[in-house]
Amino acid sequence: MTTAIWWIRRDLRLADNPALEAALQSAQTVVPMFIIDPVLLQTPNASPRRLAFLYQNLHALHSRLVDIGGRLIIRAGKPIEVLTAVLRETQAEAVFAAADYSRYALSRDSEIAQTLPLKLVGGPALFPPDAVRKPDGTPYKTFTPYSKAWKALPFSGEPQPAPSRLVAPSQMMSLTLPDPDPDYASLEFPPGEMEAGRRLEGFIYGPGAAVYGYGEGRNLLAEDGTSRLSPYLRFGVISARQAVYAAKQAAARAETEAERLAAETWLNELIWREFFISILYHFPHVQKTSFQPNMQNMRWQNDQDQFAAWGAGRTGYPVVDAAMRQLTQTGWMHNRARMITASFLTKHLLIDWRRGERFFMQHLIDGDPASNNGGWQWTAGTGVDAAPYFRIFNPITQGIKFDPQGAYIRRYLPELRHVPADYIHQPWTMPEFTQRQVGCLIGKDYPQPIIEHAAARERALFEYITRTK
Repeated sequence: MTTAIWWIRRDLRLADNPALEAALQSAQTVVPMFIIDPVLLQTPNASPRRLAFLYQNLHALHSRLVDIGGRLIIRAGKPIEVLTAVLRETQAEAVFAAADYSRYALSRDSEIAQTLPLKLVGGPALFPPDAVRKPDGTPYKTFTPYSKAWKALPFSGEPQPAPSRLVAPSQMMSLTLPDPDPDYASLEFPPGEMEAGRRLEGFIYGPGAAVYGYGEGRNLLAEDGTSRLSPYLRFGVISARQAVYAAKQAAARAETEAERLAAETWLNELIWREFFISILYHFPHVQKTSFQPNMQNMRWQNDQDQFAAWGAGRTGYPVVDAAMRQLTQTGWMHNRARMITASFLTKHLLIDWRRGERFFMQHLIDGDPASNNGGWQWTAGTGVDAAPYFRIFNPITQGIKFDPQGAYIRRYLPELRHVPADYIHQPWTMPEFTQRQVGCLIGKDYPQPIIEHAAARERALFEYITRTK
């Protein structure tokens, strides 16, 4: 064919991009196009930080396209209407795009495919949801057997390099690419696939490669022990295959059994991401209700004042509050902190997990419908889990274990900066003399705990056990 459209969605990269590769193999001229969809801009889950990160990465992608002879075409409107107009305008014979598996994406693409030559190639996961099934053809509902089946599938090999040349029409009209809102543009996550590649390279091959300490380091809140690639994976700035290939290479190069297991642990985290994509695809009701039927009528308390305190980082539990302020200030939160804060909201406060899920989506740069929903339901005990109600994180011991000196807490809670380590996880136990000495009066400068841990735990156990009978 003469001309094809590369419709960019969640694959903001040139390297290892099956949809782009297919377009280049099929047509002499390829039109790289991004459609600003008002539906996605207006959803209640929209995040200013995530939108700013998207725009940052679109600018970076445009620069890379210019370097190889192309340019990024920006249009806005309902995708089926925009694509119909562009197909007519360019006489293109096909639209190539990476698959997506959210409810909206599936509905949108199904409608488009009925009338337009839409070809879906690749996607946000290494293996599409239909590829990993039980022997009887049904989808997996638990992670361990899913991961074994996932690992048993043949790996597709080394990621493909970016194309060196792209021929795109020079006369096409394009809207001006919006600039990211400077109030929300991320400094912690610079845009572009070159940055994503550097992060992956440093995590796997850098001095003291963090992947080999990942088994322990991934839980230490104040340490840089994770890959911090989640925003880039969310928008396809780096591909799932690139990450999985790096994990496999790290495991193969490991010099000790401990290093190999650490690399395997990171690979398992990548598989969790694909598992949650599969769950959302096969069980779309999880976006609105609990995966576990017996949890769909849970008696949530939904105290608005407590929800507001949680969102503002004013619960009186330092590790919870530090995590929530990290989220609202930076648009990102450490994964261990996500579990701690989600457990506190759903089990200590008995507030509906859907309220927390939406709050995260409204703030996270890496907010992904599948991973966010899966994580919240897993922690709330409503999702894919066997004995959920026994898992109630103690916010005091979690802080002691994963931020022993309080460095993470002090980073995000300046009012506790001078609190001695002996009191940093339970500042309400400080003698009044010490409170005055360090300039932090509990109840004034920092709140008393909004709920007592032991009583909250007993209440949660009672409610959950009642619901599982």
